[in-house]
Amino acid sequence: MKFVRPLLVSLLALAISPVFAQEATIRKNLSERLSNLPKIDEISKTPMNGLYELRMGNDVMYSDAEGNFLIQGALIDVKQKRNLTEERMEKLSAIPFDQLPLKNAFTQVRGNGKRKLVVFADPNCGYCKRFEKDLQKLENVTIYHLLYPILGEDSKTKSKNIWCAKDKAKVWNDWMINGTAPAAANCDTAAIDAIVEFGKKQRITGTPTLLFADGTRVPGAVPMAQVEKLLNDIK
Repeated sequence: MKFVRPLLVSLLALAISPVFAQEATIRKNLSERLSNLPKIDEISKTPMNGLYELRMGNDVMYSDAEGNFLIQGALIDVKQKRNLTEERMEKLSAIPFDQLPLKNAFTQVRGNGKRKLVVFADPNCGYCKRFEKDLQKLENVTIYHLLYPILGEDSKTKSKNIWCAKDKAKVWNDWMINGTAPAAANCDTAAIDAIVEFGKKQRITGTPTLLFADGTRVPGAVPMAQVEKLLNDIK
């Protein structure tokens, strides 16, 4: 056995070294030829022979094995009818549920509240208002509302007035659904600042943005049928 272990280590090293060598080649050639290319965090093989994924933060591009060509766009598996780039981007943009700033949210509970949905919304966002009306149809859900005023000073003022209200959820619904503006109020709004800081760090650039208990992130006012499916698919 004393001879077997060194042999296994040597074989493993031989298997791994070409992978690192290939990655080194891609990094070297691309950095020399494209000085403004963002830092490459990870290089991995794709199912397509000779094509490598380059991960730069939450963005992905593709390269050949030598770093001679750079591809930006969607990689589609036509046999399985899957958009591999889209799947990868969804995975990269996911935010673990326990990392969300839920202590700064106000909630609405419907039915048993077992299903969890987090919504980043700006009070002056038209899509958010439309989505909020659709949300009224959801049952057996806890909705965590995170005020995300990114559309200007009036959004910040309305968010402050909503956050400082005694019944935040009611004032929110009165404005988003019925059009009754929140009354002026004052209190500590550090919670809103923390949400905005978190959102910018996570590159949440539009509202509404939805987060689910499995970390899935969905931008936009998507149909309730899609929301229901995402909620129900979480085990």
